[in-house]
Amino acid sequence: MSKAITLRPGRADDAETIHAALLKLGTHIGAHQEITSTPDDLRRYGFGKNPAFSTLIAEVGGEFAGLCLHFPIFSTWMGRPGVYVQDLYVEDRFRGLRIGEKLLRRVARECRAAGGVYLRLSVDTDNETAKAFYEKLGIGWSSYEQVQKIVGEAFLSFSDAPEEER
Repeated sequence: MSKAITLRPGRADDAETIHAALLKLGTHIGAHQEITSTPDDLRRYGFGKNPAFSTLIAEVGGEFAGLCLHFPIFSTWMGRPGVYVQDLYVEDRFRGLRIGEKLLRRVARECRAAGGVYLRLSVDTDNETAKAFYEKLGIGWSSYEQVQKIVGEAFLSFSDAPEEER
């Protein structure tokens, strides 16, 4: 097998492959049941007129090997844009080829070329392997921030509440 690694932007016709990778990532961290997205969702929101995210795909010998799904963010404190990495996934059989690192570095390089100055990501709290991987790359955890979220019915109720109840 050729070890040549190719990185390329994801395309709408990659939606099934991207979704399959997200399901494998979810299974890997024990959260498969929380993934409710579909390939059609990814096509609609990632490859339409105003895409909500971008993807970078790694291939080895023409085979899908990994994925980095990311989108732009902005720091009001720094006054500069950055990039948020939502998902980073590498197929088991291609681990050890530094594909995850290559994907992250390419995304960081593209962010920097667009004026960006930082990269942010979240790690599943129990994923010690990922934490060690990011630490090795110099992507440290924040001691002064934590992620908070509201989803599903709670989000719908929150967003739909009349102004006077907010």
